[in-house]
Amino acid sequence: MSALFHNLRVRSVEPDTQEAVIVSFEVPEHLQPVFGFTQGQYLTLRKDIDGQDLRRSYSICAGVDDGELRVGVRKVRGGVFSNWINEYLKPGDTLSVMAPQGRFFVPIERESRRRFLGIAGGSGITPILSIMKTVLAREPHSRFTLVYGNRSLKSTMFKEEIEDLKDRYMTRLVLHHVFSDEHTEAPLNMGLVNREKLGEFLQTVVPAGSIDHAFVCGPFQMNDEAEAALLAAGVPEGRIHIERFGIAAPQAAQVGAVVHKAHAEDAERAKVVIIRDGLQREISFSRDQPSILDAASAAGLEVPFSCTSGVCGTCRARLVEGQVRMERNFALDKKEVAAGFVLACQSHPTTERVVLSFDER
Repeated sequence: MSALFHNLRVRSVEPDTQEAVIVSFEVPEHLQPVFGFTQGQYLTLRKDIDGQDLRRSYSICAGVDDGELRVGVRKVRGGVFSNWINEYLKPGDTLSVMAPQGRFFVPIERESRRRFLGIAGGSGITPILSIMKTVLAREPHSRFTLVYGNRSLKSTMFKEEIEDLKDRYMTRLVLHHVFSDEHTEAPLNMGLVNREKLGEFLQTVVPAGSIDHAFVCGPFQMNDEAEAALLAAGVPEGRIHIERFGIAAPQAAQVGAVVHKAHAEDAERAKVVIIRDGLQREISFSRDQPSILDAASAAGLEVPFSCTSGVCGTCRARLVEGQVRMERNFALDKKEVAAGFVLACQSHPTTERVVLSFDER
């Protein structure tokens, strides 16, 4: 077991739909401070499957007051890890799990009277469910509207849990299902959750001017469409929070088959200092290496990472000295980049010395 991961016993694996399961973990008392989480965060799981050391990130679907740690995992076509979990994982098994991470949340304000909007597509409901449960429980004067897109009711994750929440918070939770492959009486609740559909919701159901925070999580295209609709309706950019778990199809096709193309500004050779847990180690980087993360791993350093495609943000670190070029970035917002944060899995030195701190995350 590495210093980054802890072995957790699986308490239960419960079917949720034909394509998804809910995995709950037992957290021993001495690890409870490590695995205390904030609503909207995710876990990185690690497992050797058929000789491959695989890591995948899955959002926590529990509220912070639920007293348990659990994630929702939907099968992904061609997804080795998600299919293994759905088909083979069983109670009593052990998985290596990294401490909760992620910044897909805003701090709870118990006395606030805020209005939240959640826009979820498919398994994108997992972090939004955590946020929704926590907000409703801890901000008794706030309201939450959920627009949740799926193919059909049958394929909808957490449908019973969400309905129970609706019954518990009847005056503060508004729920709108949108089905792409199932007929409903209301045209508003049929079709794709795209810019046009969300524009209708923002005009008729939840006026844009009343939204204090909007949380968006779903397929890549839906995220972009939702962001465009919210901005067009006048929701300030700072109130829009997006969690991405996938990338656009042309880019996704390249993930796994690493195609590294050096740029003219990349340093031919560089010294990279990695700071983690207060310790420093210097490694060498050559222009033909795919990323700083790859160079660190080749040097035997254990640094946090998961997707290696610039989406999850697990390898986020602060650039303390020097300059780097990022290949792609779907995890950091403009403020984080301006503050000096980079993704190690996408970073290439453009100066002969670079210092990265994983202690400032």
